[in-house]
Formats: sequence, structure tokens, C-alpha cells
Amino acid sequence: MIGHPLILMLCPKNSQPDWASVTLGVFVCQGCSLLHRGIPHISRVKSVQQESWEASEVELMAAMGNEAAKAKYEQKVPAFYYRPKHTDCKLLREQWIRARYERNEFEFIEKQEPYSAGYREGFLWKRGRDNGQFLSRKFILSEREGALKYFSKQEARDPKAVMKIETLNATFQPAKIGNPYGLQITYLRDNSTRNIFVYHSDSKEMVDWFNAIRAARFHYLQVAFPGASDEELVPKLTRSFMKEGFMEKTGPKHTEGFKKRWFTMDDRRLMYFKDPLDAYARGEVFIGSKENSYTVLPGLPPSTQGYHWNHGITIVTPDRKFLFACETEAEQKDWITAFQRVINRPMRPQEYAVEAHFKHKP
Repeated sequence: MIGHPLILMLCPKNSQPDWASVTLGVFVCQGCSLLHRGIPHISRVKSVQQESWEASEVELMAAMGNEAAKAKYEQKVPAFYYRPKHTDCKLLREQWIRARYERNEFEFIEKQEPYSAGYREGFLWKRGRDNGQFLSRKFILSEREGALKYFSKQEARDPKAVMKIETLNATFQPAKIGNPYGLQITYLRDNSTRNIFVYHSDSKEMVDWFNAIRAARFHYLQVAFPGASDEELVPKLTRSFMKEGFMEKTGPKHTEGFKKRWFTMDDRRLMYFKDPLDAYARGEVFIGSKENSYTVLPGLPPSTQGYHWNHGITIVTPDRKFLFACETEAEQKDWITAFQRVINRPMRPQEYAVEAHFKHKP
């Protein structure tokens, strides 16, 4: 029977999905249905309304359903494990589905060891800072040492870089890196942001590294903030950038010509790079709150010259004005929205120390 009436009644009322896995007994959205098709030995997908349903399939959907499936397949998801949203990259969404239904990682805790053991060692392809080539590098993540390290030579005793878990962040950037499994890792050195770009040919391996970093951050924060709940700590484990893209900028005197730069908005840090894959920012701007005299304005001062793009933005700080120009009005609006979101949020006590460091940077 096409579009079985019982199936239509069983659909979750808040989402009304068009697809269902008739082997798992769950309703799925359009995006997830495509991913489920990638594991046909585990999940067979049908249209809720456009296909015929066997009686046995209807019985399974009635017996299981999304809530019962969640109770079974997600019974032991670690607090730190990243649960992807529909806007996340394909890699994260696909591995979340495979972890639940194919590998049963959240039914058997021993299957979580690759990212929950507190130590992880392996090889990743890392982009060279100067030549842009990806070379195989050994990485070690150690919660006991409180650091992620990588080595430029396999037999090297001393690491090329030591990244403290305290300031570590990781975010998937497949389009930016040009690889579907590309991960951008950032950390602070001398209170300035450093980037490294890595990938692995195995999708599970890459997501395991990502969740291992989240686990290390989670356990670090549990010690640093002993009274905090899991709900308070989990949003601090890793973060995506608020906004990225090209803008033009001028120097502090506002008389220099505008230059095109890649900008990254990471919470209150606005960084600019000559190239999106640069290891080091050319400069960083601290964006405070409106209570501390930070504002964002559309447009540029009337006397401004030397810009090529016509959609200006002025950021006013207690010390100076920063002038930017966007290529389109849509980009200008998106950047202003991102800046306004940060400026409207009151500063936390620790952010005052960051602001003070920016003011005393040479």
C-alpha cells in the first residue's frame, strides 16, 4: 500500500520526515536518507508517502520508532562526543550514523577506546607552512601531558610543535582545505593564534581524532572548573568560526591603500590572513562589548579613499577605528550581524585579560 496511513500517523509530528529506514525502524530527513543509502547492509530507506509498504515493515516502524531507537543506539554516548547538526559537513553526519547503527559504538563502551582512552597516536597528512604540500606527520595527543604534539620526522625525539589542550580547538573545513576530511586545528602561542591543517584518508580515523581532542578538552575543563556541569562544559570543547571570508582593510592611519585579506571571526578574535591557509595571522583585532565602547557601523568615514569594494564597515574600539570593505551588500550584512552578535554580549571576566593583552601588543 502506497503511503500507508499508519506510517503517516507514526511520523514525528514536529518534523514530518519524508523518509524512513525500514530495517532500523526510524524516520529520517532528506539529508540523512542519502547517508543511510551509503550503508545498505544496515539501512534500507523508503519514501513515507511515495512507496508501497509491506505489513512487516509497518510493524517494525510501530514497534521501534525514533524514541525507542535513540534509547537503544544512543544509550552510552559520551558527553564530549560531537552530535552533528544538519548544517554540519557530510563527514560528521555520516560517521554519526555509522557509529550508531553500523559499529554500535554507544551500546558497547569498549568500542569508544579510540577517542576516550586519554592517549592517541598516529599519522596525519599535514600542510606545510611554507610550501603548501601535505606531508605525513606523526601526532600524539596525551591528556596526561596536557598537549597535542606533532613530529616532523618519524624518528624525531623532540616535537616540532606542542599545542596545549587548554587553548586547542578543532573544526572541520573540507571546502577551505580542499579535502572532504580536512580538519583545521588552532591553538595559542604567545597569545597569538596558530593554524595547522590536516587530513586522513580514512573518515572514521579523522572523526576519532576530532572526538579525542574533544575528550581531552572535556577532561581538562572538568579539572579547571570542578563545579561546572556537563551542559556548561560541552559548548566549550570545540567551536566553529562565527564567520570567514574576504574583506579589504586599511592600516591604522587610514591613508594606506586597502588590501584584500582573508578574515576569520573566532569568538572575540577577528584575525586576518593573506591566504586562507596561512599558519599565522597577519594581525588580530579584539572585539569587545557595547558596554565597553565597542560599536560596529555600516559604511566608511566620508574622507576614506583607496578601497575597491563599495560596502564598508567601521568598527569603533576605545582606542581606534578599524575600516573594512566588502564586495557585496549581502557580505556586508553578514559581517555586521556577526560583529553585532559579539558586541551585544557582555564580556566575561577572563576576556578582560585578553583585551588587556591586545592593547599591549607591540
